[in-house]
Amino acid sequence: MSAHEKGFFTEENSVEVVTGRNSEASDERLKQVMEVMTRKLHEAVKEIEPTQDEWMQAIQFLTRTGQMCNEWRQEFILLSDVLGVSMLVDAINNRKPSGASESTVLGPFHVEGAPELEMGANICLDAKGEDMFIQGRILDTAGHPIANAVIDVWQANDEGFYDVQQQGIQPDFNLRGVFRTDADGRYWFRAVKPKFYPIPDDGPVGQLLGQLGRHPYRPAHLHYIIKADGFETLVTHIFDPDDPYINSDAVFGVKESLLAEFRWTHAPDRALSYDFKGDFWDVEHDFVLARIAEKRGSS
Repeated sequence: MSAHEKGFFTEENSVEVVTGRNSEASDERLKQVMEVMTRKLHEAVKEIEPTQDEWMQAIQFLTRTGQMCNEWRQEFILLSDVLGVSMLVDAINNRKPSGASESTVLGPFHVEGAPELEMGANICLDAKGEDMFIQGRILDTAGHPIANAVIDVWQANDEGFYDVQQQGIQPDFNLRGVFRTDADGRYWFRAVKPKFYPIPDDGPVGQLLGQLGRHPYRPAHLHYIIKADGFETLVTHIFDPDDPYINSDAVFGVKESLLAEFRWTHAPDRALSYDFKGDFWDVEHDFVLARIAEKRGSS
């Protein structure tokens, strides 16, 4: 028996036997990953003690999940999302120094090539929804403004749909835009208040949520990708703290630091200057970027 062969398989030595077979793997990282995954999976099976029928149900669930995937839908990513794994991987890979803004998941609806717009432009192209004015500053961790930072923003409309979900109904690049901060690190633009929406729940992941007594909704939010020379790119959202799903986001994307105040505002002079018809939502939120050289801590 070779050194990596650990004997015959038993319930007690299952992990040692299986991982021993991998000892001659050419990729050390793959070997490490498989050792951890095998150990944790075997531990789970020994704790749960599934019946043969239950194990077959699990395999069939994963089979249906794979069959649901195509060029525009990734059901396994959705599964990762609802289990909180996507957010955990994001947190591990985006540990920030103290004071830096937190990240969250990118989401599936980002579109490359959104138009760069003049500061203050209205990204709502179909005039549907409740008017909203968004402003803030992009700063470094010392509180200094970051000029010429690129801000890529996108959001769902007042019915909870992105433009790519309603092609032919919404204009192309509706509720999307790219802006650059001024010398004081300021940004501002006009939009409409977004609405909560469900993740795709017509597949096996949605069925799982239903069986677990969970809803498929994400609370209302705006997406940001913020880039600046010498700084780490920030992929994040801001959330409406009064949204009915703010404490139960289906994909666990909400972080307390990303809650922004959405104020219903009566200011006729401001509304007129923004070309709004009347009262509007007023949102102000600053973001803090970490320099690439800054030491990361745990988030």
